Amino acid sequence: MHRVVVLALEGVYPFELSIPVRIFGTAAGRDGEPLYEVATCGLDGGPVTTSADFAITVAHGSEALRTADTLVIPPFTCGPDEQRDWLPDEVARALALLPAGARIVSICTASYVLAAAGLLDGRPATTHWNEAHHFQQAFPRVQVDANVLFVDNGQVLTAAGVAAGVDLCLHLVRRDHGSEVANRVARLCVVPPWREGGQAQYVDRPVPEPSATTTAATRDWALEHLHRPLTLAELAAHARMSVRTFCRRFRDEVGMPPGQWLTRQRVDHARRLLETTDLPVDHIATHAGFGTAASLRQHLATTLGISPVAYRRAFRNR
Repeated sequence: MHRVVVLALEGVYPFELSIPVRIFGTAAGRDGEPLYEVATCGLDGGPVTTSADFAITVAHGSEALRTADTLVIPPFTCGPDEQRDWLPDEVARALALLPAGARIVSICTASYVLAAAGLLDGRPATTHWNEAHHFQQAFPRVQVDANVLFVDNGQVLTAAGVAAGVDLCLHLVRRDHGSEVANRVARLCVVPPWREGGQAQYVDRPVPEPSATTTAATRDWALEHLHRPLTLAELAAHARMSVRTFCRRFRDEVGMPPGQWLTRQRVDHARRLLETTDLPVDHIATHAGFGTAASLRQHLATTLGISPVAYRRAFRNR
């Protein structure tokens, strides 16, 4: 069984600490068998202070890291900038216990730990949008992307702020066991299996009045008509807005342009069909609105770096 170890450092944020336990602990196979074993550890196995007004007791010390297939580091409070030491000796020694090939995941500002350890040098990464500028200044060799909810570099993964840890953990379940399992976990946890847009939609900005017209109904309508071409003018007409107003409001609400969002929905729909049906690739391309198998192959290669046949081979029987 895949073993996930969560490292609780002093000042850990309780909400983020609980995310891996909840998501991975909920993942189960067709017969209800658990797919992950989750263990929480501290550096010494003793009580760990949190950012709240209580401490927690963990069952394991850092020796648990020796058994980790995936390590998750939640964020924690730290001193002022001039006093910050994101990789104290005891944390560096703990990370050195990880087996070769173990995945390392940071949630929110725990990305500072990975960056201080040199694990993000030359790689794209993300962190909480409010810290992205400081993060880039502190670690100029990291390619910081403050607009996404998470970044997957294969063995090293970083999540954006706070609840983006849910998105990343669901992504790992999806990567390990396919969308069917990840979607079931999402339903049980009452969260969306895949959030639209990135961090940009959560950056401080004026909130529209509740009575203001939104693009939500048009997005729902578009999802019901993915099988056919949808023009920007048609989407705007459905929303009863000008194209310019529709594009501006759509980006404000979703965090990306309508065309980019629509392509993502088509890719996601094609992935679900590849995983759950035996439909030929050209039929899936039609159902998802790509028109031709060649167009589907191009979009999957651009988005996932994989062909439809290879994707189905990897996920169809999981």
